Amino acid sequence: MKSVFAFETPGEGAAYETTVKRLMMRLGSYEAFLRNAFGLTEVPKAVVWTSGDMARDVFGNVPIPAYTRENLIFMCPDQEEWKQIMFEQMDGEDLPEVRAFYESVGEMQLLDILAHELTHHLDLFPDDFEDERTDAIWFEEGMCFYLPRRHLFGDPYFGQVIATERSLYNALRNRYGKHSLDDFGTASYEGSLPSIMFDYWRSFLAVCELVERENGSAHAVFKKYNNWHEGGRELPLTEYFEIEV
Repeated sequence: MKSVFAFETPGEGAAYETTVKRLMMRLGSYEAFLRNAFGLTEVPKAVVWTSGDMARDVFGNVPIPAYTRENLIFMCPDQEEWKQIMFEQMDGEDLPEVRAFYESVGEMQLLDILAHELTHHLDLFPDDFEDERTDAIWFEEGMCFYLPRRHLFGDPYFGQVIATERSLYNALRNRYGKHSLDDFGTASYEGSLPSIMFDYWRSFLAVCELVERENGSAHAVFKKYNNWHEGGRELPLTEYFEIEV
């Protein structure tokens, strides 16, 4: 994949060149893992590195400055901006351990998000980018967090991020958890940032539970997911998996 710098003013991207180079090297290793272990065949043509404002308001119309559009990944490389996004998702709650995690995680947060976007390109997800289906978004989003966090970062980070997102989920579930996880995708990006991120946390936690049930085999979970798809998606996916989050 190529890196493309798309900033509003000349030289603005120079501050991120070293960071981007490191991220792309790590992403290349993860790409090789996905090819070998999960049959990744096609990857985006480039990562477009840009400012948060440009990602949200010029290249897209989304509240979070990282997303995939078929052949391109758009990504903000500014660690401080991502730190503030992570603090904002706490929604005013006093969660010292969560804040401490986001204070210290640094560049790994960027790699976590970037690898998530690449994972969307697995052929194991039968829905294409242009499909209008919304009944399995939670599974794809959760798995796109699970795979890099489990296989790219190692146990300490994986344990920390589970604890962090479980704390966020528990703190905000009464505020934002009154709808079914199967509704993820219905006006997903409307509302506040915490309300948006809430469904991402519980999607990740749900996938963690599913993989744990299969003795750590994400492949076994994918097999069941594709059986559900090939069987006509007759049940809601949470009901099919018998999971409550």
